[in-house]
Amino acid sequence: MDIRLLQPSDLPLIQHANLENLPENYFLKYYLYHALSWPQLSYVAVDASRPRTSPYDHPKIVGYVLAKMEEEPADGIPHGHITSLSVMRTHRRLGIAEKLMRQSQRAMVETFGAHYVSLHVRVSNVAALRLYRDTLGFTSDKIEPKYYADGEDAHCMRLDLAGVRAQIAEEEAEQERLLPLPAANGKEDAAEEDRDEGEPVGDVGRDPAAGEMKKVKVGRSLGVGTLVEKVESAVAK
Repeated sequence: MDIRLLQPSDLPLIQHANLENLPENYFLKYYLYHALSWPQLSYVAVDASRPRTSPYDHPKIVGYVLAKMEEEPADGIPHGHITSLSVMRTHRRLGIAEKLMRQSQRAMVETFGAHYVSLHVRVSNVAALRLYRDTLGFTSDKIEPKYYADGEDAHCMRLDLAGVRAQIAEEEAEQERLLPLPAANGKEDAAEEDRDEGEPVGDVGRDPAAGEMKKVKVGRSLGVGTLVEKVESAVAK
């Protein structure tokens, strides 16, 4: 089983999985809205054992999570929201839904700095309630009456993502610990690089007879004629 980011080409297959499993269905453009606005947050589960006989074969998507960030949170706290979660009946009880949810939650923290994630679930959906409450640790804030189109109430649930933030910080600290340390004499090496490596090579500008430096007149003020005269006078001497 392969858990990967949702791609726009997956949208028809995701919509199929939604129609197959859930009573809450959406137009294709609603899925596209999520995929384009928050491409880091939605994931699919692909059955990697299915052989591909040609490059045109579609992947076998057996589950998905569709997620977003709340654009204008009422409490002013950045947080994510799970719009839809579905796993095909043939692939349930394999931990796929949990893996999809945890991957999306981590992406919310890493990419957008989310503090918590929220969702709605039918009061009659016992299996989903068990996943959210018992496995993932969501708590129910309140009951929203007649939330669904058929009039059924919904649990409004949320999960604090402090644990995810702490896990990410711990992993980053561990990576820094494993990085090679700079040399102990790093400052000395830098000073050594800046130091002049030796005396000038050659006798440019030096009078061999006098043994001392003398100034050489250069620039446009000396014309070709002047230079020739100086050379001829030097030879005459």
